[in-house]
Amino acid sequence: MNPLHGLHGSMVHHALIYDTDEQFLASTVPFCREGLARGEAVLAVTTPANISLLREALGADADRVEFARTSDWYRTPGRTLAAYHRYVEARSDRPGIRIIGEPEWLGRDTLENDEWTRYEAAVNKAFAGSRAWIVCPYDTRALPVSVIADARRTHPYLMYGDSVLPSPHYTPPDGPEGSWERHPVPPAPFPPPVHMDFGLDLSAVRAFTAAHAIKLGLPPESVDRLVFAVNEMASNALQHGEGTRSLTLWRDVHRVICDITDTGSATPAWYTGYLPPAPDQPSGHGMWTVRQLCDLVEVLPLAPGTLIRLHMDLDPTL
Repeated sequence: MNPLHGLHGSMVHHALIYDTDEQFLASTVPFCREGLARGEAVLAVTTPANISLLREALGADADRVEFARTSDWYRTPGRTLAAYHRYVEARSDRPGIRIIGEPEWLGRDTLENDEWTRYEAAVNKAFAGSRAWIVCPYDTRALPVSVIADARRTHPYLMYGDSVLPSPHYTPPDGPEGSWERHPVPPAPFPPPVHMDFGLDLSAVRAFTAAHAIKLGLPPESVDRLVFAVNEMASNALQHGEGTRSLTLWRDVHRVICDITDTGSATPAWYTGYLPPAPDQPSGHGMWTVRQLCDLVEVLPLAPGTLIRLHMDLDPTL
């Protein structure tokens, strides 16, 4: 199958598995040039080295491609996906939209890589109705074997140089039950977590969150974002959850973490909040907003109930 034909017209999501600069260019250069020839929008979000390679290979055509650095674009999963949505929506008048999107994996811990992997899986759901054609490069020279293996799970098709094959390991975001679920890791014991059960008085929840987040060392601007996010999730638990609602606040080496739980029978999909709600949609805005406010958000099943885990970096520059 030619990598540049046969799949266009609806959302397409490829992983470009490459181990040489020549393989990277063999797919990305014709991908960009064909898009430009069709009058499509072309965005390349990749490493500085790959931007230089692509600019040189494209020559004069490079001036019609939008370039951005991976490190600037891939800061948090929620904000990254929202940025791609804004890019796609702003170019809805174009005949097509092509994106080279190279996530950043190195320097992240296991939790971050796990959530970025789930982000890649969620892309298939979030852009299912769009005309976006997204190619995600994965450099086998630099990335761990586990990251490459996950790329085969999160992308329906794999690019190898100038060929495309269906991924035999692809797992849809709403595929077999439990395939994308994770179970919550218990809070770190030191310093000890703080806990409260809550009811209708959300002002008490906000005050509790702010006071303890400050004690745990969260910067003031991040405290404000966390308080807003906790208020949204606590309100959600009161509106849609059942049984006991509780909040637990704690920290590890890099983050302040807040768990909002209920003991009801319904559990939202793990990708809740990755799909932007329509303006006239009666619900779903809260989780979308919370994913923009927090550095990481996990939706985790309990037995029974649901845990929403919010992560805020202690150093907001990370």
